[in-house]
Amino acid sequence: MGGATQGISMNVLKSISIGVGLGLLLSGQAYAAPVEAVHGLTIEQGQFVLNGKPLRIIAGDMHYTRVPREYWRSRLKMAKAMGLNTITTYVFWNAHETTPGHYDFSGQNDVAEFIREAQQEGLYVILRPGPYVCSEWDLGGLPAWLLKDRDAHIRTTDPKFMQPAQRWLHRLGQELAPLQYTRGGNIIAVQVENEYGSFGKDNDPYLQQIRKDIVESGFDASLLYTSDSAPQYGSLPDLPKVINFGVGHAPEKLAKLHTWQPGGPYMVGEYWVGWFDHWGGPHYVIDATKVAKELSGMLKQGYSVSLYMFHGGTSFGWMSGANWDDNSYQPDVTSYDYDSPLDESGRPTPKYYALRKVIAEATGSTPLALPATPATQAINNIRLDESRSLWDALPTPTASHELKTMEELGESYGDILYRKRIDADESGTLRIDGLHDYALVYVNDKRIGTLDRRLKQDSLSVKLAKGDTLDLLVQNDGRINFGEKMVNERKGIVGAVTLQGQQLRDWQIYALPFTENEATAYAHGPCRHAPCVYRATFNALVSGSANADTFLDTKGLGKGVVWLNGHPLGRYWSIGPQRTLYIPGAWLKPSDNQLVVLDLLTEGQPSLHTLKQPILGTPKQAK
Repeated sequence: MGGATQGISMNVLKSISIGVGLGLLLSGQAYAAPVEAVHGLTIEQGQFVLNGKPLRIIAGDMHYTRVPREYWRSRLKMAKAMGLNTITTYVFWNAHETTPGHYDFSGQNDVAEFIREAQQEGLYVILRPGPYVCSEWDLGGLPAWLLKDRDAHIRTTDPKFMQPAQRWLHRLGQELAPLQYTRGGNIIAVQVENEYGSFGKDNDPYLQQIRKDIVESGFDASLLYTSDSAPQYGSLPDLPKVINFGVGHAPEKLAKLHTWQPGGPYMVGEYWVGWFDHWGGPHYVIDATKVAKELSGMLKQGYSVSLYMFHGGTSFGWMSGANWDDNSYQPDVTSYDYDSPLDESGRPTPKYYALRKVIAEATGSTPLALPATPATQAINNIRLDESRSLWDALPTPTASHELKTMEELGESYGDILYRKRIDADESGTLRIDGLHDYALVYVNDKRIGTLDRRLKQDSLSVKLAKGDTLDLLVQNDGRINFGEKMVNERKGIVGAVTLQGQQLRDWQIYALPFTENEATAYAHGPCRHAPCVYRATFNALVSGSANADTFLDTKGLGKGVVWLNGHPLGRYWSIGPQRTLYIPGAWLKPSDNQLVVLDLLTEGQPSLHTLKQPILGTPKQAK
């Protein structure tokens, strides 16, 4: 079932199935004799056993939302050719329920089809439905609307969280519970929550409720388990545990797993074969030889392993998350290349070939032939010759005595504008308490400065006169997705704005979600007053029936977001490390491709081009 629908009881579905079976018997139609029972994944003598046979899981993470639907099948073929027998995937709640009670399982969100295609390629699936998933994804996959009520407590037994989480899991069960292995599908295991040991203290009541909701959603035919990377685990006594860690840490982490779970089974739930990047930081990589050597050692000892990531892909649109490390906010880049065996565009890397060889040696199998890798293209002279200024098309504001966050206005992503008419002459320090995340400060339409949460900037000197208009344009750079800081990760201004210590009140607040299809007219010619929205039309290469991938070079732009033919490509920022945005060839047309660019800082009439290879930044070895 796809599209926006409401949940129905799993018991109703089961009753329907029973009724259909009885109807066939009573109607006299042919009835096949029962086939031999299929047994799901179990644990026997410390080992995984599937349908009565030992199973060593060699898996890799790949997320349906981060890979264009048109490429799911080719990426799954590459997984099989590398020697994997299982695909691990998160399910991203906020991608499916953008507004409370309305669900979308169509198009790119058709996770059931993704799992069916994995089965058709001979791959099992380990499902990680959360409801929290982390994954460098905005708010760890939780919908931003959960934060509208400031008294709500996410990832706890608070009914304001648990009730929508239960509703979501039950709806997900309608899509995916029939795809479990014992019901003819390929889902063999389902994770309960995610790395709760790095977040919560009330393991038993919270995780018991989440497990109950997962089982009642129809996932009662798969092995349930928990996954953690923290020194302490977030699990329940009767649930199997897997451990997550990075390259170089196998000895101590596997020893920890043995203390958690004497007697087995022993599985690395996430073996971090690469790492992710933050805006303003380096591009992290991990040496392929080092990864291959450690993986070889674990496989020779009989461990099951899931590579995180096998194929990272792209956090399209506004969905890249953020971390809080070293007492600072660190937003993630759009690319989720992760220095994975398959790069961001699905092409095998030296790490792919090294791990393929290790897996073949450990399993004694001959790898399948590699599928062909299509060529890429470069496109020149993409002229952003149509434009409009943000200031020329502001929506109707909300008047408020106090400041409100994006979530309080029903907005999840984009920007928010706070406007105030100054009542008296005043000069001094303007301070924003709780800036989330990047602010441009204007007086009478002239930008006088910027403030960046990453750099702990929250104030600047201003000179204001009675009747002046003060504008604070705040951009959401991605919600924190890991640790306790995420519970207050509302966007906009979460505190107060003061001038010389006196709080400013009575604001006009504009929600600016920036959807690409906003019905606003463009003018030919340059944009003279940033922020600017630009539009370009261009042609692309078509080879046979397939379009070639390419990479948009954002050099010459400032900070913003790009859409191609209605598809949100993601954020860019001139501070790097990432400079190119991945353009899937499947999203291109032979002619009349439309590129829309929202840029906070750049004025004029930029001209862009694309490259055959990505530029993700200067590599630095991750520790």
